Amino acid sequence: YTNEQLIQTFDWALDISKHLEKLGFQEFWMAEHHFQPEGYEAIPNLLMLGLYLSTQTERLKFGCGFNVNPMWHPLRLAEDYATADILTGGRVIFGVGRGYHSREVDTFGVPSTLTDNDTNREIFEEQVEIIMKAFNEKSFSHEGKHYKLPPEVPYRGYTLKELTLVPRPLNLPVQTYQPLVSASQHAMDFMAKHGIKGIIGGGAA
Repeated sequence: YTNEQLIQTFDWALDISKHLEKLGFQEFWMAEHHFQPEGYEAIPNLLMLGLYLSTQTERLKFGCGFNVNPMWHPLRLAEDYATADILTGGRVIFGVGRGYHSREVDTFGVPSTLTDNDTNREIFEEQVEIIMKAFNEKSFSHEGKHYKLPPEVPYRGYTLKELTLVPRPLNLPVQTYQPLVSASQHAMDFMAKHGIKGIIGGGAA
């Protein structure tokens, strides 16, 4: 598809949003994807689009199905969601996912579930741990296999030991969703640990 055709996605999303609200629907779920000139998906930033659509509607909520964590730094994702939550009055629904398109995830520097499933899961789970700390704790630190936050660097006369997410979400705890694909016991235990709700949308679940 041409770029002119691909960007029509945003007009369609607006039309769909208005119709859904008129018909009494409560939520509109969209997917994050990247580098898809075939037109499979053309929304790279669900938080940005959800924020815009909330200004054009009155009640409809916008579900992120899903923010693909391995393509984000976890603290940038947490900041952006918190900003959207505040500016929309809680009308953006947070979603997390691992990412299976190798063209997308690997391009952003992390293996996809297809190229290295174990590393993808490991990074994803550590990222979710960081995001939940950032949402729920006034200040936090994290030391894991892939992230040490904050780095111990000099800052205004002292060595940095903790961070505070600015802003933090207004609506806590953050309602969070994740796709159920394999529905393995490990995945179910991880979701239960963080209070994450599941969405069935295909796969083996």
